[in-house]
Amino acid sequence: MTIRLVMITHAPTAATRESRFPSDDPLDARGAESAAGARGALRRFDRVLRGPERRCGETAAGLGLDALVDPSLADLDLGAWRGRTLSELEASQAMELGTWLTDPDAAPHGGESLSSLMDRVAGWLGGLSAERARIAAITHPAVARAAVLQTLGAPLSRFWRLDSAPLTQTWLTHHGGRWQLRETGHPLTADDDA
Repeated sequence: MTIRLVMITHAPTAATRESRFPSDDPLDARGAESAAGARGALRRFDRVLRGPERRCGETAAGLGLDALVDPSLADLDLGAWRGRTLSELEASQAMELGTWLTDPDAAPHGGESLSSLMDRVAGWLGGLSAERARIAAITHPAVARAAVLQTLGAPLSRFWRLDSAPLTQTWLTHHGGRWQLRETGHPLTADDDA
């Protein structure tokens, strides 16, 4: 059985543009326009899922997709750091920020560690592997990064070396008992015919 999975990062928000850790932010005007501009790019899916955050729901709606909420696709929980910028944290919590950036088990913000995120995403991918389907998942850069690391068997220390821009696609396939990375970082546009 083969699964074709495309993970789409949500369209831009004010937090994205301001390099701020997100809260439950809506898309900004340009983000909504970008999502609407890519409407029709994704057509043939058996299932469409999305993270529970508002920005994922608005991205799905902008793309014209009826997506079911899947809590496993939620963004990395950044606890008390939600709404703050890296510059603010460097000035007020430099030691905690440094620990978080170097220790995948650390969660000085009181939220979720990278290790916990990786476990959540690995469990989600494992739950998909028993079916044959074409699945689209509107989610977050952190979730897409974790899926790529899981697929490649790469250590979490590589998490910060991956980048996932807003409204980009990461394609994975599952066949023969394992996930494979097909493509990552491709911007979603109305010219695509997935």
